[in-house]
Amino acid sequence: MDYGISGLSLIPVRKEPSEKSEMVTQVLFGEHFEIFEEMVGWCHVRLAWDGYEGWIDSKMITPVNVRTINKLEKRPYAVTGDIISLIPVNDEQNLVLVAGSTLPVWRPYLKEFSVDKDTYKSEGEVYYGVQKNPREVVIKQALKYFNAPYLWGGRSPFGIDCSGFTQIIYKMIGMRIPRDAGEQVKMGVALSFVDETEPGDLAFFDDEEGNIVHVGIIWQRNKIIHASGKVRIDNVDQFGIFNVDLKRYTHKMRVMKKIIGTNETD
Repeated sequence: MDYGISGLSLIPVRKEPSEKSEMVTQVLFGEHFEIFEEMVGWCHVRLAWDGYEGWIDSKMITPVNVRTINKLEKRPYAVTGDIISLIPVNDEQNLVLVAGSTLPVWRPYLKEFSVDKDTYKSEGEVYYGVQKNPREVVIKQALKYFNAPYLWGGRSPFGIDCSGFTQIIYKMIGMRIPRDAGEQVKMGVALSFVDETEPGDLAFFDDEEGNIVHVGIIWQRNKIIHASGKVRIDNVDQFGIFNVDLKRYTHKMRVMKKIIGTNETD
């Protein structure tokens, strides 16, 4: 089995091996993956963070060996918290990292990380492992994405979808949740009333067929942070999300879930 890691800010993962194919998700800097099929110019990969599969342009892949992968898997994940981080490469070049990027082989006392044989310094905000104040971190980081545009398959402040948003925010507190809302809803403990929720809990919404089609983060009582057109704050109650601009309900409530504090950690 071959392995790779993202040495770029973002790598699009596509449904089929074509630039014209739908983007299903993104690999952020420092995230690694298995390569289990290759064809001319493309690799079929499985992402280590969430098991998502798709096709990546082979030119975007930094190969790594299994020994490096084993080392990465044994360490707590270090995740960037700044919306944008500039990491010096030399006097003329920087790595540009988006929030939620992984800093492999992070050495907190030196503020250094390594990709293959290269070592870099990061002076910005970094979350290392499971956080002691997870709800505070979730809200602090979620609010940083305010007005970020919606992008199907996106996981960055430059474009993000609803479940990519919740996944990345939870990654910052050291919790691994699935990529899609339909899988995220299977985690945690169900809550009966909005009044039972705490900041950082998740709310899920369905369509007329009962399919989970949306997810957001509870902020304050009756307020939700979610990606719909853009990352925005709206009102939420037992019926669903009430869009403060449109003055109407836009999403129908299915269930609220408490994941933080239920031992569903990485």
